[in-house]
Amino acid sequence: MRVSYHPAYVVPLPERHPFPMGKFSALRDLLVAEGVIDPADIVEPREADWPDLLLVHTRRYLDALAAGTLTRAEERRMGLPWSEALVRRSRLAVQGTVNAMSMALVDGVAGNLAGGTHHAMPDWPEGFCVLNDVAVALRVLQQTGWLRRALVLDLDVHQGNGTAAFFGGDRAWPGGGVYTVSVHGANNYPFRKPPSTCDVGLPDGTGDEAYLSTLADLLPRLLADAAPDLVVYLGGVDVVAEDRFGRLALSRDGLAARDRFVCETVRDAGVPLCLLLSGGYAARRTPGQAPETLARATAALHATMYREASAVFG
Repeated sequence: MRVSYHPAYVVPLPERHPFPMGKFSALRDLLVAEGVIDPADIVEPREADWPDLLLVHTRRYLDALAAGTLTRAEERRMGLPWSEALVRRSRLAVQGTVNAMSMALVDGVAGNLAGGTHHAMPDWPEGFCVLNDVAVALRVLQQTGWLRRALVLDLDVHQGNGTAAFFGGDRAWPGGGVYTVSVHGANNYPFRKPPSTCDVGLPDGTGDEAYLSTLADLLPRLLADAAPDLVVYLGGVDVVAEDRFGRLALSRDGLAARDRFVCETVRDAGVPLCLLLSGGYAARRTPGQAPETLARATAALHATMYREASAVFG
């Protein structure tokens, strides 16, 4: 399975920052060590071109992002301190998703060891999301004729408000559009949720059985309705009970069952599948705990999706 990854996906953050930035390199190392990913199948992206970013983001926002002139309110909303390295990292991750979608269309399955930054809006960053890689990549591939219709399956615990704002009920492109599906915690961030094509809000403490039953009822019907050329899967791991930001209370076995079901159902429908990480934060750090420990714990959860995809697609 080919994947996108770049060492510059990891940038320095202040001590005790809640985002586990090291999870990207930790995931790469873990998947290679387990033999899930062959190092020869790791494709390093270049930085996404500014004209491609302008397909979905405003010039005002991109100019401020490039120049480091975001307002204090915008930087707080982003949740990450601005730096040139962060801008480069974000552009690399966007191109990583463009490449992953392209590789999935050729190979049947591919992924980005980052991506799924579904809170980024056209005119501002939000919730650790600087640029909306899903929106940019889909518009690039639609514009170049690689695909017409796509289904975005967002199973992060947080609704994909940015992706919904771009695409909810989209019919703008000839021959079809982008169908956005979000299964998330009803009582979790964001508290203003723009409508996706399909939103399913679940109560706190949902657990494995109810969650998997909901997904089993939903996904086959959505695949039939959308008839997509590509499924983009945001396999956020913040649904598990141990994650500090999620409250849906899935077990690790439930997480694996979720990822296996998605991979098998999409494979059986004959639709290419692109894998993106989205959210995952593991447990809250304890005093004296190294950030690398948190990053490795989060990467271990993200690895589940790639293990299951490797087993299903071979």
